[in-house]
Amino acid sequence: MCNAPYRSRTAPAFRHTPALPAMCGRTACTLAPDEVSRASRYTDRSGTRRRPRWRDGDGDKYRPSYNKSPQSLSPVLLSQRHFDKNAPVDECVLAAMRWGLIPAWFRENDPGKMKYSTSNCRSDGLLERKSYKDPLLRGQRCVILADGFYEWKRQEKDKQPFFIYFPQTEGASVERAEGQEEVGLHEENSEDREGDDWTGWRLLTIAGLFDCWKPPGGEDPLYTYSVITVDAAQNLKGIHDRMPAVLDGEDEVRRWLDFGEVKSSDALKLLQPKNILTSHPVSSLVNNSRNNSPECLQPVDLECKKEAKPTGSSKVMMSWLKSCTPSKRDEAQAEPQGGETDPGSRAS
Repeated sequence: MCNAPYRSRTAPAFRHTPALPAMCGRTACTLAPDEVSRASRYTDRSGTRRRPRWRDGDGDKYRPSYNKSPQSLSPVLLSQRHFDKNAPVDECVLAAMRWGLIPAWFRENDPGKMKYSTSNCRSDGLLERKSYKDPLLRGQRCVILADGFYEWKRQEKDKQPFFIYFPQTEGASVERAEGQEEVGLHEENSEDREGDDWTGWRLLTIAGLFDCWKPPGGEDPLYTYSVITVDAAQNLKGIHDRMPAVLDGEDEVRRWLDFGEVKSSDALKLLQPKNILTSHPVSSLVNNSRNNSPECLQPVDLECKKEAKPTGSSKVMMSWLKSCTPSKRDEAQAEPQGGETDPGSRAS
């Protein structure tokens, strides 16, 4: 494992990869860095509620986005022991990692020379490909955090995008102070309020694998991840035959991240289709990853392609988006994207 911090400013540039998988080719994560930390609270072995901190300034590297594509940075939760062997076994940390796993053994000087996509990896093939087998056996398991993911349903003439996420509780607090003008990136005291549970948007927790690649030129190590996929749950099969491996609840997240106590063979048992997600159709605006606005998540009526009558969960979502602070909205708009168009047109 690499112990040096990942520095995006010195990491080699990625070229756009022309062939990307259809399955889970886009996500959204609109929470600001401080909110991601608050939304990821967990209970340690002593029963204390804790808030994971961002490592080595990664909170400044991550940018919220309504339309994240491979090669962008996403918030990832993992065990602190990957970076500090003396850390408590149950301590978690947040990192900003690039989507699309670059294996540690990759010998080219440019990650863009990868001949195949590693944005997703099938759960039933993790032990068949060295790119995934090595990280799995080293315990390099992580949890990708997102508001939800997009998937495209094939139709006769086109493909209809859907946004898929955990059901949200109507009436939940949006957790933003009235009149707040700036996201609390540097509120040192706020990180110590361990008892203040998050009651805002419930983030989707997706099982993944990560690796650390050292550029041969001596630049800073690059941390990257792959989303693990499984067969689609019954309620999502009408959209796509695959889905990300969702971890439902703190216990499953803890077991997936605890590579010291939970063996790989036992952790793999957590990767099952789960009939627990909800979805709604969205505009084709999301087809191009350069489009990065709240409209990407807006429910639409498939009959007339206009704004749909909201469900309980989608009402919570729209209320949440409206509560975004101006500074956070600017950050979301500012994240650079690769300009990929309609991943639903690509082979799974």
